[in-house]
Amino acid sequence: MPSLRSTRQAALSSMHRPVALLASLALVMAACTGPSGGPGGSPAGSPGGAGRTPVAGKVNWVSTQLRPVEEAEKVRSQILAGYSGQVEFIAEEEGPLQDRVKAEAQAGKGSIDVIGALHGDFATLAEAGTLTPLGDLAGSVGTIDADYLELAKLGGDQAVYIPWMQATYIMVANKEALQYLPQGADVNALTYEQLGAWGKAIKDATGQQKLGFPLGEKGLFHRLLQGYTYPSYTGGQVVGFESADAVKMYQDLKVIWESVHPQAQTYEFMQEPLLAGEVWVAWDHTARLIEALKARPDDFVAFPAPAGPKGRGYMPVLAGLAIPKNAPDAAGARALIEFLLKPETQTKTLQQVAFFPVVEGATSDALDPGTRLEADAVAATQEASDAVAALLPVGIGAKGGELNKVYRDAFTRIVLQGEAAETVLAEEAPKLQAILDAQSAACWPPDPPSDGACKIQ
Repeated sequence: MPSLRSTRQAALSSMHRPVALLASLALVMAACTGPSGGPGGSPAGSPGGAGRTPVAGKVNWVSTQLRPVEEAEKVRSQILAGYSGQVEFIAEEEGPLQDRVKAEAQAGKGSIDVIGALHGDFATLAEAGTLTPLGDLAGSVGTIDADYLELAKLGGDQAVYIPWMQATYIMVANKEALQYLPQGADVNALTYEQLGAWGKAIKDATGQQKLGFPLGEKGLFHRLLQGYTYPSYTGGQVVGFESADAVKMYQDLKVIWESVHPQAQTYEFMQEPLLAGEVWVAWDHTARLIEALKARPDDFVAFPAPAGPKGRGYMPVLAGLAIPKNAPDAAGARALIEFLLKPETQTKTLQQVAFFPVVEGATSDALDPGTRLEADAVAATQEASDAVAALLPVGIGAKGGELNKVYRDAFTRIVLQGEAAETVLAEEAPKLQAILDAQSAACWPPDPPSDGACKIQ
């Protein structure tokens, strides 16, 4: 697979290709997980229409992605503009959507035409036999990278969902902060220790804690732990949960947290505190940083998350579209999917909600400078020589919230409340293991494949 180039055009034109290492994970996923899946990691927020009853006569599209009110409205008013049919876009959380699709499959009568969700969500639904095979549609919606389509087969003979869009998480800094970088540090190749030193230098010079993370109730801080710090320090997400490497990770996070803004526990989208100047350096999902970069592209820089002793962990996010077997309007569902995969629609999706294309033909010609900054940061993340790709949790099903809580609780107890890392991890590890055992969830990359449920060591 060709590597991404440093030019902005190449950064975007290559976005249809799987994020670094994702191609090699396609076969790993099929081998180590089979048709099982896991919870999503969408930028959740106030549900934009969650729980609404689908409207008869319209294609009913229920999605775990683009749930925040602002994003859902952009779907309805911008992304779907020009579509000839009628669509009811309904935002829904992962667990309720899983339960609803399975219940309707058992009842033999469905109300959903199109499902928008993450790779792991579809794996769980496919295992339950609820999804329509889409091998023929996969070949008619534009040129999608073969490795994405292999992932969409979930170990079977043909795709059960159509890859739709991709994203990841990056860092953004106000240019005012750059003068305080540690000597010799490269903002595009930071380590977590350097991030801590950077935050301290800013604090010493300004008297303010200017680092920021989305630790609020609907923030995605658990993804930082699962996809970034744990892989960077332990090489995996689960196996080394209570290892000595994990203890070292929490020690470094304690140092970093001394320079984190006191309001971090209320932050859900980091673009607002960046624009307000409360925070100078922040980590978040690309969709939750984009408005800051669009509003003031000349004031910010965007760059990859830091690295740890085991590499530069990062989490690729692949979303797709599927059709339930009992969809009321399967023909309308197929037409909607074809529309959403058009290059011009993919480009508009990037422009509006900062999720990147999966098809060839999307263009950067009309991109604003802020989105170009994100494209470059994503490309730098993908091309990093020490990159460690960490998939969203796989095989967890409806227990995704419980799994996320274990990671958040461990962080809260160790970093915020000052409890001993060894003690906390020893107490939280059985809770994580119980979830894995209950779901028979095999290890997912970057942890090595397992025979049966993944085991903490």
